Amino acid sequence: MIYRTFLLAIFLWCGAAQAEVVVFAAASLKEPVDALAARLENVTVSYGGSGTLARQISLGAPADVVLLANPEWMTFLAEGGHVDALTVVDFASNRLVLVGPAAAADVTLAPETLLDALGGGRLAVGLTSAVPAGIYAKAALETLGLWDTLSPHLAEVDNVRSALALVVRGQAPLGVVYQSDIRASEQVRALAVFPATSHLPIRYQAALVNAGSSDAAAFLTALTAAEGQILLAEAGFLPAVVASE
Repeated sequence: MIYRTFLLAIFLWCGAAQAEVVVFAAASLKEPVDALAARLENVTVSYGGSGTLARQISLGAPADVVLLANPEWMTFLAEGGHVDALTVVDFASNRLVLVGPAAAADVTLAPETLLDALGGGRLAVGLTSAVPAGIYAKAALETLGLWDTLSPHLAEVDNVRSALALVVRGQAPLGVVYQSDIRASEQVRALAVFPATSHLPIRYQAALVNAGSSDAAAFLTALTAAEGQILLAEAGFLPAVVASE
């Protein structure tokens, strides 16, 4: 699957204009990054799970800028020399929420309550070994003592928007997504908010893959400046919070 997506990224790049900036971005960033790209010239954005995107870039996918939802994947790229480590920057943060149908009642983050709310269905999450939203979800469930109860009932998918889609389509009664994701559909709402202390801070980081591109640098500057930060806030994202070392 990674290979097919990699070929698609190459196809998109080869068909782009010569001066086009190719941005690889975490799926949860679609609305604000699409809005920013529309304001700039010659920007193409490819969305996916952060782990998938990082692996593609490590294999030579022709991106100019990468935007990821987890610092560990950015560290993987920086240590491998696949991005310019001097350009890595935090640009947003988020909250983790339990999402369900818009008409559903609030849910307490307790084993029996969650199992009742699932009603024999599955809890939609990103891949807990690779997708940032899934990694954060697993950490939160472990911290709250819910993992052993809920892990047999997970529906793991390739990115956080796929998890949201399962709930929107009624294929899963509940899902774990970012606070910003619920703005993508009026059919769902947050039924509970996971404590910020139950998982590592949700940090979005950006970096230049092609540090020699002035257009790529201009995109990164716009993202971290007022223009990009306003679009992110309007989409439900929180300001960047750099975790202490």
